[in-house]
Amino acid sequence: PAMGISQLPERLQKHSLLENILFDGAVVSVVPPEGKETVANEMEGELVTAGIKLGAKWTDVDYRNPCVSLDFGSTLAGRIVNDNEPYANTVGNFLGLAGVVSDSLARGSGKIDKKNGAALDLYNEKDAKKGDKKKAEANALEAHKLINIQKVPMDVDRFGTVPVNPVAADAAGTTLIGCDVGFNGDKLPELMELGAQFYDEDGVGTLLSTLDYVSTNIVTRVLDVAFKENVIVPGSALGITGRAGITGRKPELILEAVQDKFENVVFVEDGLALGSAIMARCMNSMGTPKVPIGGKQGGRCILKDRMKMAGGKFA
Repeated sequence: PAMGISQLPERLQKHSLLENILFDGAVVSVVPPEGKETVANEMEGELVTAGIKLGAKWTDVDYRNPCVSLDFGSTLAGRIVNDNEPYANTVGNFLGLAGVVSDSLARGSGKIDKKNGAALDLYNEKDAKKGDKKKAEANALEAHKLINIQKVPMDVDRFGTVPVNPVAADAAGTTLIGCDVGFNGDKLPELMELGAQFYDEDGVGTLLSTLDYVSTNIVTRVLDVAFKENVIVPGSALGITGRAGITGRKPELILEAVQDKFENVVFVEDGLALGSAIMARCMNSMGTPKVPIGGKQGGRCILKDRMKMAGGKFA
């Protein structure tokens, strides 16, 4: 980050508040867990949460703190953020396998590369509309028998193939919630066999519909664990990004599945990329006080509180 406004390119200087406040590590008013790194994809969770906050500005959803973020890329990432002020804390992290689950089922069809094929390679809107939804829902429940979703145990150093440090997470007051297929993905081949069975018995349309229900069930199951662990603050907004969370009928199904738990839900494309952009802005104090992205839902800009907290010339 720049240490003074003069270090920024001239064209950006008028947009920076570096004379009021310096970057102190908080990104969009959320601080990362203290102490040792607790999970390998911690940074991804940070960026995704920030990106969804930025993306939500194009909607009517106030996706400020408290909030829950889920990124369904190949791996699962995301955070549970509380409503502390001026900076909220990360009280939960999501990790493990996500898009790879759908990819494995899709590879079973034999229509895409069995090693590197992605579910998106199989997707076809025309075929997807022909799927038998009831059969797809039943197939998804069958697939979920291989999917292990839980609070990460204290005695593992990997969960869902992602390196973790549950002891450090516990010390930092962060709950780790993971999604795995078997143990560190060892049942992914079985999932592929199941995909082949679904394709042979029901066709490509129902297989595609099955993927929508599989992702929806992952969302509900990880959230159920979070609620059971009592880490989601009442009134939290839910944000979802990533290919295995926003394509096909997933937004519609997820909205229906979580409507009794979340009043505000937002789906954002490319949350990770948006998060990188907003992090760069945070590092150079390029906030927008009139339309704050950080802070608390329904609240004002926290610049004044941050200046008071920083003290010295900023107070």
